[in-house]
Amino acid sequence: MLNRIRNIGISAHIDSGKTTLSERLLFYSGRIYRMGEVKGDAATATMDFMDLEKERGITITSAATQIRWRDHTVNLIDTPGHVDFTIEVERSLRVLDGAVMVLCAVGGVQSQSVTVDRQMKRYRVPRIAFINKMDRTGADPQRVVRDMAEKLGLNVVPIQLNMGDGADFQGVIDLVEMKALRFEGDNGEKVVVGEIPAEHVGQAAEAREHMLDALSMFNDELMMRMLEDHDIPVELLRDTLRVATINRDIVPVMMGSAYHNQGVQPLMDAVCRYLPSPLDRQAFARDHDNEGAETPLVCDNEAPLVAMAFKIVDESFGQLTYTRVYQGTLQRGKQYRNARTNRMQRVGRLVRMHANSREEIDQAGPGDIIAMIAVDCASGDTFCDESLNVSLESIFVADPVIQLSIIPASSADQDRMTKALHRFMKEDPTFRVSTDPETRETVIAGMGELHLDVYVERIRREYKAAVTVGQPKVSYREAPTVEAAYDYRHKKQTGGSGQFAHVVGRLVPLPEDAPAPYEFEDNVTGGRVPTEYIPAVNKGFVEATKKGPLAGYEIVGCKMCLDDGSYHDVDSSEMAFKICAIEAFRQAFLRSKPVLLEPIMTVEVETPTQFQGGIVGDLNSRRGIISSVDPRQGYAVVRAEVPLANMFGYATVVRGLSQGMASFTMEMCRYGRVPAKIAEEIIETRRKELAARK
Repeated sequence: MLNRIRNIGISAHIDSGKTTLSERLLFYSGRIYRMGEVKGDAATATMDFMDLEKERGITITSAATQIRWRDHTVNLIDTPGHVDFTIEVERSLRVLDGAVMVLCAVGGVQSQSVTVDRQMKRYRVPRIAFINKMDRTGADPQRVVRDMAEKLGLNVVPIQLNMGDGADFQGVIDLVEMKALRFEGDNGEKVVVGEIPAEHVGQAAEAREHMLDALSMFNDELMMRMLEDHDIPVELLRDTLRVATINRDIVPVMMGSAYHNQGVQPLMDAVCRYLPSPLDRQAFARDHDNEGAETPLVCDNEAPLVAMAFKIVDESFGQLTYTRVYQGTLQRGKQYRNARTNRMQRVGRLVRMHANSREEIDQAGPGDIIAMIAVDCASGDTFCDESLNVSLESIFVADPVIQLSIIPASSADQDRMTKALHRFMKEDPTFRVSTDPETRETVIAGMGELHLDVYVERIRREYKAAVTVGQPKVSYREAPTVEAAYDYRHKKQTGGSGQFAHVVGRLVPLPEDAPAPYEFEDNVTGGRVPTEYIPAVNKGFVEATKKGPLAGYEIVGCKMCLDDGSYHDVDSSEMAFKICAIEAFRQAFLRSKPVLLEPIMTVEVETPTQFQGGIVGDLNSRRGIISSVDPRQGYAVVRAEVPLANMFGYATVVRGLSQGMASFTMEMCRYGRVPAKIAEEIIETRRKELAARK
């Protein structure tokens, strides 16, 4: 039954315990019979099945599985925590109905927690928060709750209270039923429900009052019962929690220790009780036969099919396409329309995934997350019935911030490397490959050093290609700072028909928070520039943004206003107006006092207190701006904004500064202006590089 299906993802900052939690969910549901671990010599986590994941103790790719819990079917996706693999989180949240946001009881809201929160809000995904690692020294769930409210702007409602913390953590108090829960047995499989210990009664009563006050805002009956001092039925509380969670009015907060097998079963009960089924989430598609109008989809097996391919894995036996069915039934052997290509494609095999193993199935209905085998498509494609012409909202893809050259040792290695790069680019939209036009070197670009390091290692291991890599390079941008007018006439006569185009207008800088890096505005009246040539002008402007005149970097932050112009009845053409627009853009941009922009990273360093001064000083020396220093028990969390250009090799430096005891995370924050003196050096170096290649 559809109301008993849950599609959830587990997302969090790196090292918060997502994969460990997933292992416990698989074990308690009977999916696996021995729990694996994420790190160490015995790294056997089911959801981290790649060799690189086991070696590094991190999740690199999202893994899907299906479990049964009580009388519910739960499709579960475990996602990476490292920001370099953020596309895995992005595309998973795009197709999920709910999520579990895991936070460390000691670390609280960390840099990647903010990114995950932003992604959940982007796709309007209801969530439950799980405060993990309650057994760690320094665990402070109350501070984590405050952090979630202040830093993420969430209406958090704790529905559990901890009994002790750190080494004294004994279990949790269920504030809905007012019962104490302890977890016994060799693997915590036995949930013992009992009365609340006397020392926690007063604290539990106070916590329950806070919970009821928060929930009463979303249910009039609950508010009346509280005002009249009547008993509040458990079912009324659960119904209120469910509706408020699905509407994203609240975020219920639970807690436990996945590693020590505490608090996992109540979390799964809450997933089934409070997170939405496919019936509770309204999905929409764009109807291209009706001018792109939004069309609501229905969770009906008999309706025409609408499904989204959200992840691609290219394997030796054919492409594996992870797919979410929204409407209708996806059947093996039938043909469906790919909305992007408008071609019919046959689905040969369907499988249900369990990490890297698979189970053959004949069909999938609304709410199912399965995989198609050997269907040629791209990530984000919509598949629909032949009678429909609709597409689903695509997946947000961030731009790469770092690039490096990669050089094969021989022609045979070149062939193997090319095959690998083609596969990785198809699988990962944030991984880009290009060829330097001057040196003819292959350049790969991605979200960070770790991102590119993993792909280079996979080229060497999986494709046996010997490659060497160049120094990492920053993806700078060029941008205007003042408005500049243009009035350019393109005229060329070479015997026979000539070329003529004339454009007049303005280049206007866009604000930093503009939704797109380029905008075009057509203000031409009276047919001064014929309508059929306007797209060619826009195309010329767009082409001109690809390589700026300062140092050959992409141009962003431009609004091109076309206000006037002229044409010739015989000599004007689309090509003439495109060439004219390219040169007009170039001239206007040089008059707009252009500047160089660089990626600014949010850096978060967790260090023992005695090393705090050295780390802060080092970040300042890297042109970093310290945004906060948060002291905790025996250590500090230093947050700063630092230019990416100054962060290469930082992992080695931070280990040296802290005797190997500090850890750090880094993610893209924004593009900021490069100081004038440094910009001059970058531009001069770039020009010398370009001159040397000629």
